[in-house]
Amino acid sequence: MPTIAAINGHAAAAGFAFALSHDYVLMRKDKGVLYMSEVDIGMTFPEYFNVLYREKVGWKERREIMMRGRKLKGEKGVKMGVVDEVVVGINGDEVLVKGLKLGEELLKKKLNGDVYCEIRKGLYPELCRELG
Repeated sequence: MPTIAAINGHAAAAGFAFALSHDYVLMRKDKGVLYMSEVDIGMTFPEYFNVLYREKVGWKERREIMMRGRKLKGEKGVKMGVVDEVVVGINGDEVLVKGLKLGEELLKKKLNGDVYCEIRKGLYPELCRELG
């Protein structure tokens, strides 16, 4: 079934990868960044991170995120294709509410879980092989 990441603050390193693992990524506009810190702290990426980013993010965007350590606010994340929607609000609950609303919309479609799973595996074959 579809999964939704509702980011209400910072998502760095594995947190960014975890968010990217979802089908939909929503992010609060006024707070938080997406950030792969490894290049700044002298670490390499595990191969499954490399595969995840290769399958879900374009080359130029990957270079900025992984090789320059660029910190992305929500709107930049949308432009780079890693965030689906930026949510405006003042107390932080709005991104969760928006995520729940999207979940309800998807639920109404009465998706076949097996079919959805096979489509997802077809979209990310290298990642599926890497994760086993």
